[in-house]
Amino acid sequence: MATANTNLSDYDKASLPDASDFSIGIVVSEWNAEITEALFEGAEAALLDCGVSANHISRLNVPGSFELVYGCKKMQEQEMDAVIAIGSVIQGETRHFEFVCQATAQGIKDLNVSGNVPVIFCVLTDENIQQAKDRSGGKHGNKGVEAAVAAIKMASIKRG
Repeated sequence: MATANTNLSDYDKASLPDASDFSIGIVVSEWNAEITEALFEGAEAALLDCGVSANHISRLNVPGSFELVYGCKKMQEQEMDAVIAIGSVIQGETRHFEFVCQATAQGIKDLNVSGNVPVIFCVLTDENIQQAKDRSGGKHGNKGVEAAVAAIKMASIKRG
């Protein structure tokens, strides 16, 4: 397991680029809201902690993870410095999980290849709700924090 014995919330703020004038978009899936809200809260707290102004953080809600791609595309059009896609897909008894995960990952990759604004993939793809909780503020920290750090680093590259 990639996150075994790893707390995703650990970061060294001093090693990050100055984020005080970055604009960051966050697109949040409403599906599995308990998880996605916790991821959003982690991302927002980390961005604020790293100097991003609250009025430079924009949020857009979409119905589910599949719709994250369109939401992120709309955020890219607003000339953000980076966009974070937050979602949670939990495996069920059908292949729906596979289709949603694959399409979402592919769509976000396509936005990164074709667009000028980096999109950070913060979509949990877990086998069960406990795994999702463990990565959205539980024993493995909060993947939203990790996504915020990645967004700051990528925004700096974009500006570079």
